Amino acid sequence: MSKTNYVLVVDTNKHPLSPCKPGVARSLLKAGKAAVFRRYPFTIILKKEVEGDILKSQIKIDPGSKTTGLALVQNGVVIWAAELQHRGQLIKQSLDNRRSLRRNRRNRKTRYRQPRFLNRVKSKPKGWLAPSLMHRVENVSTWVNKLIKFSAVDSVMMELVRFDTQKMTNPDVSGVQYQQGELTGYEVREYLLEKFDRTCVYCQAKNVPLEVEHIQPKSKGGSNRISNLTLACRPCNQSKGNQDIQDFLSGKPSLLKRILNQAKQPLKDAAAVNSTRWKLKESLELTGLPVFTGNGALTKYNRCRLGLPKTHWLDAASVGEIDNLVIATHQPLLIKSFGFGSRQMCRTDKYGFPTRHCSRQKVHFGFTTGDIVKADIPKGKYAGKYTARVTVRSTGSFAIKSLTHGKQIDVNHKYCKAIHKLDGYGYGFGELININPTKLNPVETQIVKGRIAANPTQLNLFDSSIFAVESSESKIHKKQKVKGDDYEQLSLF
Repeated sequence: MSKTNYVLVVDTNKHPLSPCKPGVARSLLKAGKAAVFRRYPFTIILKKEVEGDILKSQIKIDPGSKTTGLALVQNGVVIWAAELQHRGQLIKQSLDNRRSLRRNRRNRKTRYRQPRFLNRVKSKPKGWLAPSLMHRVENVSTWVNKLIKFSAVDSVMMELVRFDTQKMTNPDVSGVQYQQGELTGYEVREYLLEKFDRTCVYCQAKNVPLEVEHIQPKSKGGSNRISNLTLACRPCNQSKGNQDIQDFLSGKPSLLKRILNQAKQPLKDAAAVNSTRWKLKESLELTGLPVFTGNGALTKYNRCRLGLPKTHWLDAASVGEIDNLVIATHQPLLIKSFGFGSRQMCRTDKYGFPTRHCSRQKVHFGFTTGDIVKADIPKGKYAGKYTARVTVRSTGSFAIKSLTHGKQIDVNHKYCKAIHKLDGYGYGFGELININPTKLNPVETQIVKGRIAANPTQLNLFDSSIFAVESSESKIHKKQKVKGDDYEQLSLF
């Protein structure tokens, strides 16, 4: 079975078809029955029209603040996967820099327009989102539309809401039963894992089982509120016991201050996802396809039940109700949002004074900065073939970043051939993951299968038997170069 993404296929009329295996695509290309239509995502176009029923796929999405997981699932088989990296924080920084430069110019009483009061947030239309948040929605929508354009898709599934699964299972559930139900503790634990970056707060250990820890012990008046919870590995948790954190960290004042500050710090990334989820759903509904939703707790249950490692694209594949999942691809496409550059014509230093000016012409000799080119340098110190992003100059001497030499080299435009035009994204390939199924412990098995009524004492909100068990780390293999020029794996970030 192939370890890389399936190849997207369109017919001669550019109608999307069912994706095929890389070996099939290579055979079609060698036989002259197809041609390369697009480099990223890799798509071929057949030289004939295809009629009849086409096997369709479902797009699954796991939205995130920094990275969103995407997966194409066809009859329970994950055939294509990607991780989309957003640049929302960079947008916010750019807006902050622009605001500070304008404010400085006003304060210096230089020639500048007066501040306007019609562009404040209160005057924005209903449903308006900040540019850094709207960027996340538009990023995901762009790639969903691309997949619909190049692959036969019949529906979209995204992680959005929290369903009341206990009410669905038992309509008479009420009171304390909600706290001791099938999904008890998973929402709290996921919150803490994101908040503390899946790291023990005391020894900074990663990739070890973590337990929910009370900062102020319950035996000394501590509560179960989120602000009083953190994560610790078992040795640190046992060492602390029921000591007050002031006594436990008396010799580490800096660590004590950091933990207390972090415990009260809100999750900025979680707020971003929460603010954009409904806007994203509305945007996906504009595609005309049925949009289904799932919740985060169910996603984790599916991933743990199937023994899958924690990655964005596998989270996307686990969204919604699934019985079984076959992973046909073990290497996702990495997509990083770069944008199309800045419209600023006059570059400034950190104080806001002009230092250089940009050319109004963006295209030189048919190339634009950011295009992915294949350069074939016939002679000289850097003779050879390169595939990289290009920086254009009006002189015709372009610059590319050589991964072989590790530095920027100059190449004449005559030796360059564009293989992927600028689209605002950079591309690479993730690690080739060997997915090894893992066994669930007895308590988790009862929760997932729902066959045995769980004992409330076993399913305590802070029971380490539930929270300390994570999927075992899969073996990460070194990057492998796939045969064939069309599948050359180069990081172009």
